[in-house]
Amino acid sequence: MNNRVFITGGASGLGQALALHYARDGWDVCIADLNDVRGKVTSRLLKAHGGKVLYFHADVTIEADLQRIADALRVQWNGLDLLINNAGVAQLGAIDKVTLSDWEWILNINVLGVVRGCKVFTPIFKKQGHGQILNIASMACLLDVPLMASYNASKAAVVALSTTLDQELMQYGIRVSVACPSFFHSNLDESVRSTDLGTKRLMDKLSARGELGADEVAERIVKGVTSSQTYIFPHIKGECMWLAKRYLPHRWFSRIFQYYVKRMLPKPAALSQD
Repeated sequence: MNNRVFITGGASGLGQALALHYARDGWDVCIADLNDVRGKVTSRLLKAHGGKVLYFHADVTIEADLQRIADALRVQWNGLDLLINNAGVAQLGAIDKVTLSDWEWILNINVLGVVRGCKVFTPIFKKQGHGQILNIASMACLLDVPLMASYNASKAAVVALSTTLDQELMQYGIRVSVACPSFFHSNLDESVRSTDLGTKRLMDKLSARGELGADEVAERIVKGVTSSQTYIFPHIKGECMWLAKRYLPHRWFSRIFQYYVKRMLPKPAALSQD
């Protein structure tokens, strides 16, 4: 029997890259997405590698959607080996500009969407006595990138959830990993909400400066999952900066980081442009 993986947000970007990587390795791949056109295209790409492929239209803010997929995989594939909670969105803006409704929007998707996935699929893994969960966070949340408070807070919650569940579930033979990639070119910018043009340009600049493509990021993440790493850092520079934050006095790290980000952040005048 082939290994089996389910990926939310699997029809484009990093989700698609991960799906294709596992398909090439001979896994049976199930993806879920809101974009059915992309879902069909990705399904055809996956089927070219010969394994079983399933696509579901699903919204991670609706627990019943994920439960429907879990029930189907239990019947059709007799379980699952790897759950990847990848679906996510971004919100940019100063703390006094982002609305509470936008906070609720991003937390419902980036945090509770991951919680729902873990909640729904953990019973399958417990019954099997094995399984892996991979949650996608971001290096931005570990480095406290300015003008991204809601995004960083949501991804920091994913990190805390993942490391907590790794401790909670290992007694059942379930391992949990969290990937923290730096920015790279993907489709995240399509779902981003921004308070102004200046902060939107920040996202574009961060993505454009990415040193790795989605396929390379996916490959490094897969290696981390295979070796059961708890923290997975696809970008070496990002990991080095995180280590500096952990071990340097805060005022030293802050000076280094402020020097780094001031070259990327929009100028104050740009922030007022609509």
